Amino acid sequence: MKRMRQIWLAGLVLLSLSAEVSAQSNVAMQDSIPEIVVTGTGTEHYLKDAPVQTEVISRKMLDSYAGATLEDILSGLCASFDFSAGDMGANMQLGGLGNGYILILVDGKKMHGDVGGQNNLGLIDPARIERIEIVKGAASALYGSDAIAGVVNIILKKHRENILIENTSRGGSYGEFRQSNTVQFKVGKFTSSTNFQLKHSDGWQNTTYEDPNRYEYPITNSINKTVNRYTDWQVAQRFDYQVTKDLSLYADGSFYRKRIYRPCGVPDYKTYDFLYRNSSVATGGKLKLKNSNSIMLDVNYDSHAYYYMYTRETWDKEYDDSGKEISFPYFPGDKGLQSDQSRLLLQLKGIFNLPYFNRLSVGTDTEINWLDAPRRLDEKDQVSDYTTSFYAQDEWTPIERLNITAGGRLTVNQNFGVRITPKVSALYKLGAFNLRATYSEGFKTPTLKELHYRYIRQMSIISLNLENTELDPQTSRYVSGGLEYNGTRFSINVTGYCNWVDNMITLVTIPLSQAPGDLVVTYDPARVRQYQNMDDARTYGVDVNAKWTPVQSLTLTGGYSYLDTEANQYDEEDQVRKHVIIDGMAHHRATVSAIWTHAWRRSNYRLGIGVYGRIQSKRYYQDDGNGKAYNLWRLNTRHQFKLGKRWNAEVNAGIDNIFNYYETTYHSLNYGTTTAGRTFYGSLMIQFGQKKKKNT
Repeated sequence: MKRMRQIWLAGLVLLSLSAEVSAQSNVAMQDSIPEIVVTGTGTEHYLKDAPVQTEVISRKMLDSYAGATLEDILSGLCASFDFSAGDMGANMQLGGLGNGYILILVDGKKMHGDVGGQNNLGLIDPARIERIEIVKGAASALYGSDAIAGVVNIILKKHRENILIENTSRGGSYGEFRQSNTVQFKVGKFTSSTNFQLKHSDGWQNTTYEDPNRYEYPITNSINKTVNRYTDWQVAQRFDYQVTKDLSLYADGSFYRKRIYRPCGVPDYKTYDFLYRNSSVATGGKLKLKNSNSIMLDVNYDSHAYYYMYTRETWDKEYDDSGKEISFPYFPGDKGLQSDQSRLLLQLKGIFNLPYFNRLSVGTDTEINWLDAPRRLDEKDQVSDYTTSFYAQDEWTPIERLNITAGGRLTVNQNFGVRITPKVSALYKLGAFNLRATYSEGFKTPTLKELHYRYIRQMSIISLNLENTELDPQTSRYVSGGLEYNGTRFSINVTGYCNWVDNMITLVTIPLSQAPGDLVVTYDPARVRQYQNMDDARTYGVDVNAKWTPVQSLTLTGGYSYLDTEANQYDEEDQVRKHVIIDGMAHHRATVSAIWTHAWRRSNYRLGIGVYGRIQSKRYYQDDGNGKAYNLWRLNTRHQFKLGKRWNAEVNAGIDNIFNYYETTYHSLNYGTTTAGRTFYGSLMIQFGQKKKKNT
């Protein structure tokens, strides 16, 4: 173990090298343009001057990497993130905390897309992303609930062309096919943008062995796949109207559908596929006032439905008020609704520049949630809750070198009362060095699913997961300090942090005797788990990010993340305080890559070659064994062609998992990674754009 740590420390310098190089002809000029970020404070700042430490995955990095999914992009370019296998969305972790503690924003607005308690990042088309901003740590003062581990803000592209037609097609191993299409046109003050995306994969199987826990003998001919076959598609429409120079309005909507195909065979308990439907509509506007002040209003409605799509005749059970069992069949082609989550969100925000170098942000949010789940809720078929919040934040620059940002949020929840969450950050500039420090608190109420939703997980064993109406809200305290150096060719930042979480909610295995008797008789589970509050938990670690440009055509950047966690749970049966592992924790993560680019101006051709690596140590779990350590390497080549004044083309071709690493872990146990081994891919982008003609 000691030798392992020494190896990691000795390799820290190498792990601090990863890459991003501009595909533009004048790389030095592009890099000299200061990057603007908004997520840390909700207002615009140059990245180097941002009071809150913000990690950015830029457009150049996205284009060079050519990731197929958002999960692929985040894990390949940011060492702090970790993803584990899951049909029902992204099992994401940041700073030792999972999905429910990570707030996902799209253009600064909360994304709704919960799939079985997980974030459905498939709702976001990678081809539409301009950049990704990542703020780590509690941010409830500005963004409310879910912002305890951090905030990920997906900034979408804003096309300026009067006419834009863009098509990106991608194909790869195991039947991978992806399609992204954008059509935009502008007429006077009116702009219309339409996007369509389609994704498909045949899935893959790394082993035919099935975990024997559910059976008397190991299954050696299982047809269960490591990653199941799926097809999903989404259509999105946005309208913008510039009413006056100072007033702009918008309206947008989207519809998303995904089906996951589960094979029937050995073992034969899979009798249905998964089907998801997500729809959303939004409207709002922005009014610019004097002195760069502004007021913004947004109204969003989202709905996410989760179904079983039956492939075999299946009999289901429920009980009437007298306790009598009622059985009824589902036939192939029938759909059974499992849950339908809806949300209405109203947001009003104002930004005002005040005397004495102050910038004030104030706002209010109202969020109403509904959950429909026939036969899965503890009392009735629908439950709901609402939350209203008020927040204020002041950014003060008393001297040129010093910025202090302080704010707080007052949250009023229907079931859990009133809570105030503060935050204060400071930035001190000392030449090429920046010193940052943050103290913030988080507040997160139990979700409707944690309070009321019960479900069966049929994998290698039958697991019954139970709700808990006695849950308490979760609170957190977050402290971080960092040092940053920005030189001409080299930059590096080091940030240490600690996050204390009280009443953390997690699934805890309980004795069968504590589960409802009718459910035990009906489902005969091998394991029963229930959502419970831990006494306390702590996550702490260090993040390192560096960038070096030794020559104009080559840039090396990278990241390393060290993480440790502690959690305590009081066992009422044994009347002792036990240490509990936070599932999915890995001590060491690193990303490494290098990209070289060159432009041939006369031939209107640009070439980029990038090598990327992801290195991760063992991932720890409470049940079913730990995930193995791994390292994965990727090669991407990017070819850009200027076909005329209005036409552009781009080809990406590469290899994922160059050294063909894959796991043969028994199906449904905890994987380090679910990669299929060495895979090949290629993509083609064709773009037609026409800018506004200049008056002569």
